[in-house]
Amino acid sequence: MIVPPSTPTLVVGLGNALLSDDGAGLRVLDLLRHRIGLDANADQIGQLVLQYDVHGGLRLMERLVGFQCAIVVDAICTGAPAGTLFELAPTDVPTAHSASAHDATLATALAFGRTAGAVLPEDSAIRLIAIEAADIRTFCEHCTPAVQACIPRAVDLTLQRLATAPKWGPPIGQSQSTSRKVP
Repeated sequence: MIVPPSTPTLVVGLGNALLSDDGAGLRVLDLLRHRIGLDANADQIGQLVLQYDVHGGLRLMERLVGFQCAIVVDAICTGAPAGTLFELAPTDVPTAHSASAHDATLATALAFGRTAGAVLPEDSAIRLIAIEAADIRTFCEHCTPAVQACIPRAVDLTLQRLATAPKWGPPIGQSQSTSRKVP
């Protein structure tokens, strides 16, 4: 059983469970719930809150309001081998090239929220745990084998980060806020 952090921490699993590997973040959250013994109908244990979501950008920023720390788990497409696990800071996610506010990157959404006066976690108190996807377009309720095999490692990394929240600093092994593959 995990000891919940002493400050409010949010863990968000992002994705679409009907689009193969795009549902990786949701599946990590499912396994995390099981591992910490959280009832299927509950979303909170102590100061730890778990939530599912299919939206990023501004809607994700709105979910972060009021929390001191956050972990966001999602699939990512960088060209790395499928199942590669990354730990990222909000500024590590590439800028979206879209005119839609719904496509705002997390860093852009956080800047907007802070400018508007929203109480949000500092960038150093937000971690993105990302699994390299192989297929995010096929309608399928299962992840590809490489991504499925990575889900327990992503849960382990999430639990490690929860155990040390909110004193993260840059991603492990980095002196600046840059992405890091997790062995």
